[in-house]
Amino acid sequence: MPATHRGGCDAHSLLATSSTHAIGPSFATAGKLPYDAVADFTPIAHLGNAPSIVLVPNNSPAKTMKEFVDHARKNPGRLNYASSGNGTVVHLGTEHFKSMAGLFMVHIPYRGTALAIPDLVSGKLDLLIDSLPSGLPHVKEGRLRALAITSLKRSPLMPELPPVADTVPGYESVTWFGLYGPKGLPADVVTRVNTAVNQALQDADVKDRLARLGIEPVGGTPQQFAAMTQADRNKWKKIITERKLTAD
Repeated sequence: MPATHRGGCDAHSLLATSSTHAIGPSFATAGKLPYDAVADFTPIAHLGNAPSIVLVPNNSPAKTMKEFVDHARKNPGRLNYASSGNGTVVHLGTEHFKSMAGLFMVHIPYRGTALAIPDLVSGKLDLLIDSLPSGLPHVKEGRLRALAITSLKRSPLMPELPPVADTVPGYESVTWFGLYGPKGLPADVVTRVNTAVNQALQDADVKDRLARLGIEPVGGTPQQFAAMTQADRNKWKKIITERKLTAD
């Protein structure tokens, strides 16, 4: 938990992600968390979004996202996909993709996507939706093929990659990063920190540093950040319930 307000930004700010404040609280085991993602925090600013890339082995018959979807539909249950573990954004994001595309693929969880890469390269796996910093080097080295990006529209981070949504309309799966304060943080402090964050996100050096981490800067008001996080919680809760997913 963040420290209580003592007058300085660093004393009361907390960096959170979709994993801590949207996905984790959406599982049936959320009651075991030591915090309430809504009641215990004050939204300050939406820092940025990190889209992922859809990866297949070089021997995959699919050269495009549409070709992969068509191939998977013709081979129900014969294709598999890797994740970084049950209940992770990779797991949920791929299940979301499967649901929207009407696919039946077998889930193979790993302890992190890095451990899945060798099996993907060798062709033992058919699909992995990975982060840009983790997956992109393998694409640049020619070891894997990237089919699409998981942001709703083309990303400035990888403008040559079409979004999955071009093939599966409406699909989106990104990891967001945001700044929170403790419950009851004074409004003037929220405004001051939010203004400073928005200004920083316009800085060229900050944008470059975020890009190297695979993050697109966003910004906006605390109210917009709160609305986005609530919508994200609702989305993942629906997927978890409908797909009967667990974090175990």
